[in-house]
Amino acid sequence: MLTQIKGLHHVTSMAADAQENNDFFTKTLGLRRVKKTVNFDAPDVYHLYYGDEVGTPGSVMTYFPFPHIVRGSRGAGEVAETLFSVPKGSLGYWKEQLGSHGVKGLKEGETFGETQLSFLGPDGDDFALVEVDGDSRAPFAGPVPQAEGVHGFHGARMRLRDGGATGELLQFMGYDKVDTRGDLTRYAIKGNGADFIDLEVLPGAAPARQGAGSVHHIAFAVENRAAQLEVRKALLDTSYHVTPVIDRDYFWAIYFRTPGGVLFEVATNEPGFDRDEDTAHLGQALKLPTQHAHLREQLEHLLKPIVD
Repeated sequence: MLTQIKGLHHVTSMAADAQENNDFFTKTLGLRRVKKTVNFDAPDVYHLYYGDEVGTPGSVMTYFPFPHIVRGSRGAGEVAETLFSVPKGSLGYWKEQLGSHGVKGLKEGETFGETQLSFLGPDGDDFALVEVDGDSRAPFAGPVPQAEGVHGFHGARMRLRDGGATGELLQFMGYDKVDTRGDLTRYAIKGNGADFIDLEVLPGAAPARQGAGSVHHIAFAVENRAAQLEVRKALLDTSYHVTPVIDRDYFWAIYFRTPGGVLFEVATNEPGFDRDEDTAHLGQALKLPTQHAHLREQLEHLLKPIVD
C-alpha cells in the first residue's frame, strides 16, 4: 500500500466560456483565480486555476474553457460531483448567495451524515458544499466573507458501472473503505483536508460523454518529485500504464487511466503557483509555458480578455 498520497491536489474540468467560468468561481463561489495560463496541448485555449489565497493543493479547481464545445452528458466512468468544504452552519448563507446569482439545481440533503447543498455550475457541472466542523484550512477572504468561505475540496464522487477494481486501487493508494450506503461507498485518507472519494456504482448507467461541464481528470497530491517517482514505480509494478513525469510549470504530473475509466493524475505540491508571480498578484498576468512563450503576441490577440 502506498503512503505518499496526501489527498486531492486539483480537479480539472472543461467549460464553454472563459468569462462565465471566471465569474462563477471568483464572484459566486468566492475563490481566487491563482493562475491564468494556457492549455499545454492547445495554447489558444485558456487554462484557469481557482483556489485559496495561494492555490494550496487540495483547494484548486482548474478549467479548460473551449469556445463552442458541446455540453457533456453525465454517465458512468467519470467524476460525477466535486465536493467543497464550508464551515459548519454556513449553508443558510450559501443558499442565499447561490440563489442571488441565479445558480440552478439547489438542493439540500445529507450524505454519510454530512449536511450538504448541491448545485449546478454554468455548464451543468455537479457540485456540492459540505458543512465540515473543524476544517482548519483558511478560506480566501474575497467576495465571500471568510467566515462562510470555501476551505477547499472535501472530496469527489465518481460514478462507475463496477466499483470493485477502482475501490481496490484507492486502497492501494492509501485510502480506507469507511462506509457504504446504498449505491455509494466512501473511501477516506488522512491527508490535506481534501480526503474523501465516494464511488457511486450504477451497473446499468450509460457511459459518460465528455464536454463542457465534464471533469477531464482528478489529481492526487504528493509532497515532492521523489515521492511521485515512488508512486509511479509502484503503479507500474502493479501493471498500470503510467505516463512519464511531465513538467506542468506549477507541479510535476503523471497520469494513468483507472479500471472504471476515470483519468487519474498524481501531482507534486512543489513548486507552487508563486514560482512566476508574487502572492499579491497571483492570476493577474497571462503566463505562458516556455514552449509557447514565442506565441505571446499571437495568443494575446486570439484569447478573449477576461474582465475581472
